[in-house]
Amino acid sequence: MSIQQELSDELKDAMRAQDKPRRDVIRQVQTEVATARSQPDFEGEANDAFYQKVIASYVKKMDKSRAEYEDVGERGAEMAAKLAFEVEYLSRWLPQKLGEAETRALVSEAIAELGVAGDEKAAGRVTGHLMKSHGKDLDGGLVNRLVREELSGG
Repeated sequence: MSIQQELSDELKDAMRAQDKPRRDVIRQVQTEVATARSQPDFEGEANDAFYQKVIASYVKKMDKSRAEYEDVGERGAEMAAKLAFEVEYLSRWLPQKLGEAETRALVSEAIAELGVAGDEKAAGRVTGHLMKSHGKDLDGGLVNRLVREELSGG
């Protein structure tokens, strides 16, 4: 079953169940897809790869916003929880990324391979090397944080 069909079925189910959070996130994804399809550079059809790209972009934006709402504290807690739900819910349609332990192992290997241990100025080089070789499997934000930790000796 295609992602488009799954989302359509999920929307119907959410509406019947009066599940507002799920209904709202599915409608937002449908809006994001419609917006992306209306761009002048869009060609082809809205297949699963297209849906994954749109969902990944939306999840990335919402995850960043979630972190900002969490930084606000109690005033942003409700919105942070809403965005956390959206990120979690939509993640099932995205390819799974490596976890922190696996990513840390790759970071250590890359630092050793490039011979830049202890050189904090090499963070961009190490991150670039990893994203070029393993990008689709890695969370860029996590890679960046772990590279900086490893290079600073933390």
